[in-house]
Amino acid sequence: MSMIVVGVDGSRSAVDAAHWAAEEAAARGDTLRFVHAYVVPMYGYPESAATFPQLREGMRHQGTEWLDEAREAAGKVAPGVTVETTLAEGEPVSVLVEESRRARMTVLGSRGLGGFTGMLVGSVAVGLAAHGHSPVVVVRVPQQPLPPEAPVVAGVDGSEASTAALRFAFAEAADRRAPLTVVRTWRGIFLDEAVPRYPLRVDPHEIEAGERAALTEQVGPLRDSHPDVAVETVVVRGRPVRTLLEYAEGARLLVVGSRGRSGFKGMLLGSTSRALVVHAPCAIAVVRSTPGE
Repeated sequence: MSMIVVGVDGSRSAVDAAHWAAEEAAARGDTLRFVHAYVVPMYGYPESAATFPQLREGMRHQGTEWLDEAREAAGKVAPGVTVETTLAEGEPVSVLVEESRRARMTVLGSRGLGGFTGMLVGSVAVGLAAHGHSPVVVVRVPQQPLPPEAPVVAGVDGSEASTAALRFAFAEAADRRAPLTVVRTWRGIFLDEAVPRYPLRVDPHEIEAGERAALTEQVGPLRDSHPDVAVETVVVRGRPVRTLLEYAEGARLLVVGSRGRSGFKGMLLGSTSRALVVHAPCAIAVVRSTPGE
C-alpha cells in the first residue's frame, strides 16, 4: 500500500489539503500520513510568559490539535482511509523532505499561518518541490465547484522531467475520469522582431510543425496505454508561465516537471515550475524525473 504525506499547520489551507489528499487516497487505496513540524524559538519571546520547556510543550500540544483536526477533516471525506500522524520538532522543509522518501506524493496547502510553523508558498512548498523525493502537490480550492469535464492540464517540453510529469498527469486523469490537456509552448525571434541588420531566415510554421511532431511523439506511448483518457494536445507560441496559467483556469490539476530542457545542471527547480507553484489558480503537482535528482 502506498502513502500520501500531507503537511499540516492548522491553517484553512491545510484542511483543504487534507480533503484533497483524502479523496486521492480513497481513489488509490493509499494510507494518509499527516505531518506537523515545528521549531521552538530560542529567543524573541518574553521569558516571563513562558519558559523554553513550557513553550515547547505548548507547541507540541497545538501541533497535536492540528493533526487531530486534519484527521477529522479526512474522515469526513473518506472515512475508510487509513490515517497516520507524525509530530516532529524540526524545520518543516527538512522534515517533509525526509517524509517524502516513502511517499507516492507529498501534499501541502497553498497558504499557511506563517511564523515558525507556517507552510507558506514560496518557502516550504518551493523548498519541498526542489528537494523532495516524491511529486509535490500544492492544493488550491477553486472559487466555484468544478464541472465533471474540468481537465487535468500537463505542461511539457520534451525533457525527462516533463515526461515524468506526463505519466503522473495521465494516471491522475485516469483515476479521476477526467480529460487531459497537454500543452507545449515555444518561442522564436523572427524577421519582424529581429534587429534589421541581422535578419533571421526562419519559418514559424515549420517550427510549429516540428513542435507538434515532438509533442505527438512524447504523448503517443502514454495515450496508447491509457485508452480511456480523452486527450487534447495543444501547441502554443508564447511564454510557458503565462500560457500554462491561462490553461490552468478551470482545471482540476496542473502538472509540470521540476525543471525543463533549458534548466541549468544542478538547478533543482526551474523558474517556470517555481512561478507556477506560487501563482497557479488550481492545485499544482511538481514531478521530478527521478527521486533525489
